[in-house]
Amino acid sequence: MGQPIFTTRAHVFQIDPTTKKNWVPASKQAVTVSYFYDSTRNSYRIISVDGSKVIINSTITPNMTFTKTSQKFGQWADSRANTVFGLGFASEQQLAKFAEKFQEVKEAAKLARDKLARDKSQEKMETSSNNSQESGRETPSSTQASSINGTDDEKISHGGPETAALMSENDKLKTTVEQRPFAMRLEIELRCILVSNEPSRRTTIITALHQSGLYGWVARQKPLLSKRHMTAHLEFAKMHLKTQTLKNKILWSDETKIELFGLNVKRHIWRKPGTIPTAAEVKNKDLEDRIEGLQADIEDSQSKQGIVKGELKKFMDVLDGKIDELHEFRQGLSKLGVDN
Repeated sequence: MGQPIFTTRAHVFQIDPTTKKNWVPASKQAVTVSYFYDSTRNSYRIISVDGSKVIINSTITPNMTFTKTSQKFGQWADSRANTVFGLGFASEQQLAKFAEKFQEVKEAAKLARDKLARDKSQEKMETSSNNSQESGRETPSSTQASSINGTDDEKISHGGPETAALMSENDKLKTTVEQRPFAMRLEIELRCILVSNEPSRRTTIITALHQSGLYGWVARQKPLLSKRHMTAHLEFAKMHLKTQTLKNKILWSDETKIELFGLNVKRHIWRKPGTIPTAAEVKNKDLEDRIEGLQADIEDSQSKQGIVKGELKKFMDVLDGKIDELHEFRQGLSKLGVDN
């Protein structure tokens, strides 16, 4: 494994496998947590050992993410181990350094994975080119042998190397289309032409794809995007196109009817200085003046109505007092009559 790349100390936790919510302590005290590079597997690991027990052995992949959940606590999910590891640090600086190193190792793991993929693809291409060169070398010898025989088997012997070459190309086709099935179609056809000196048919490629278990599906076309529909849209727009003269007559329009009685209840028309107002604008101004006058009259009548209501209330209070006095006077008269 070699020397560690980075080492720190932290309390190790694991997520509870039953509840998936609570943290379970994996170490009784702060233990050493280190980053290692595994040269045999070309991978990076986080390893922590508590005595003789390995509590963390996590392989870092480019898809992993280290999340800071608090000032001194961070966590990451390991899909291979089917768990979530948590680390509690003594200070924020230690957490920041560990998170920074996690990002660096993650980028290094991504570069290592990409390099391995490039090496494998290059090795496949070299193997394929060697196979095609060997097939090309075998074709003249087979043709020469068939010409020596001079029988009707010449066509069969001539077709044998071509068949072998096509089969080798089909093998390369299978390995290629596993990565990019349809983007490599033109390249596949070109290779078939170079090998067999004849244009490849579509059925040949489809058969090779089906033999490798790959099937092409055409995505469903979006609705209303055909040429016929686009032409119909254009004709409809031309039929309902408004002329410029009609647009000039329109002062303003509110097609949405939004905020008609809200913030946009008052709309102003700005005009350049020196321009003559149109008849519609003059009429609109007269209507606005009349509305303002009616609003003033309404406010005046409301104020007068309030005054009348106040005076009427005072009169009713006085009338109630007089009625009470009259009632008391009648009671006094009735008492005097009884005494007499």
